Amino acid sequence: MGTNKNKPGANWLKTTTFLTEDFLLHTEAAKKLYYNYAATLPIIDYHNHLPPNEIAADKKFSTLTEIWLKGDHYKWRAMRTLGVNENYITGNAADEEKFMAWAACVPQTVRNPLFHWTQMELKNPFGIERYLNNESAKEIYQYSNELLKEDDFSVRGLLKHFTAEMICTTDGPCDDLIYHKKIAADNFEVKVLPGFRPDKFLDISNGKIFVAHLQKLEEVSGISVFNFDSLLEALQQRINYFHEAGCRIADHGLVSMPSATSLSKEIKNEFQSFIVKNGETSFSQPENFTGALLIELCKMYHKKGWVQQFHLGPLRNNNSRFFKKSGPDSGFDSIGDYPQAKNLAAFLNELDKTDQLTKTIIYNINPADNEVFASMTGNFNDGSVKGKIQYGSSWWFLDQLDGMEKQLNALSSIGLISTFIGMLTDSRSFLSFSRHEYFRRLLCNIFGNEMEKGLLPNDEKWIGKIVQDICYYNAKEYFSL
Repeated sequence: MGTNKNKPGANWLKTTTFLTEDFLLHTEAAKKLYYNYAATLPIIDYHNHLPPNEIAADKKFSTLTEIWLKGDHYKWRAMRTLGVNENYITGNAADEEKFMAWAACVPQTVRNPLFHWTQMELKNPFGIERYLNNESAKEIYQYSNELLKEDDFSVRGLLKHFTAEMICTTDGPCDDLIYHKKIAADNFEVKVLPGFRPDKFLDISNGKIFVAHLQKLEEVSGISVFNFDSLLEALQQRINYFHEAGCRIADHGLVSMPSATSLSKEIKNEFQSFIVKNGETSFSQPENFTGALLIELCKMYHKKGWVQQFHLGPLRNNNSRFFKKSGPDSGFDSIGDYPQAKNLAAFLNELDKTDQLTKTIIYNINPADNEVFASMTGNFNDGSVKGKIQYGSSWWFLDQLDGMEKQLNALSSIGLISTFIGMLTDSRSFLSFSRHEYFRRLLCNIFGNEMEKGLLPNDEKWIGKIVQDICYYNAKEYFSL
């Protein structure tokens, strides 16, 4: 992609001074590692929230607002902090008005990752190296909107531009996966695989909502759910369905791992009665239910040879007023301070006791727990697979320079960085693949700095191979691509 520089009047695009070709690369060794080993590797983005229907349709976005601002709760939080009226964030203001409101905020986001992400995403793919602010906003908006009309800037065009080899979306057990099937039938060169996310069935706290999900599960699976065993049967049917559609990964969003992993006969009877009463009564032991169901799901994943992921620790939907107005994932979540180690160890051990622990990635949102998570992985690496248990990449609030460096340092100090499967976007935006570049530059800078300080061998091929493995080859092997 990239006819930008040949367009008339393109000189106005280049005015920034910080986002040079050597951005984040502070030593000659870092530059060599990045340019010779990391920069051109394909991307394996094994966890994101990209909408498969838009990939299937090869959607073209009408405006920069539509592709860049809608659904981006990172930007929404910043705008609210700067006093922007909600009408220009999630409200009914026109796309251009919303973009102008965001552009006015960008200069005030310095030292927040939004500042780097914004300028990186304008540079790649749009070729814009001008600071986004009040003065440049209109030209940038008009110029980008024109580019979005081109085939190279369709959804599939962007995925090819960013050299994505495989992306894995996030899909509920009841999804029909029709769009994944269409993408596969099209022989699109980028693998777009579904990811199994059963969170709706792990939360029984709201009985009516839970039963509504059960009814949908019955409909799509063709299995009547009347007790715990039939629930497992229906979910197994969906796992089989997902597997046939190419799914090889499951994901779970939890505050912490459940403390119990089995149900007594009395609790199973209560669950059966709970269904009969359509969830009208509260369930007495919701955490036990979550643990028991999750442990059985994990055994199913192991049998299929899937990878399982656990995203742990966020405190969600803190602002009840805005939750009623905007719903979840609107920018009102934060880092939680839950105890993690004991339950996580017990859960993984329960599976490992019977050798039913599949390849596992654990993600942490609280930097205070970095070493806890890094050390946990070593407890269950059993020599069967390289890096079987992974301390996943910096997630959500930690997806920034300081957070990534701390995660990499904890993993290096307590585990083996050489087995790490690298970065992912965890994003709803087709422009977010610059986060892989961000990660790769930081990674090369860390290694390059230590090479020049004499802390690592000054052997470009040796260290370069490790960099390549972290950026691409470890994930390719881990996911059997």
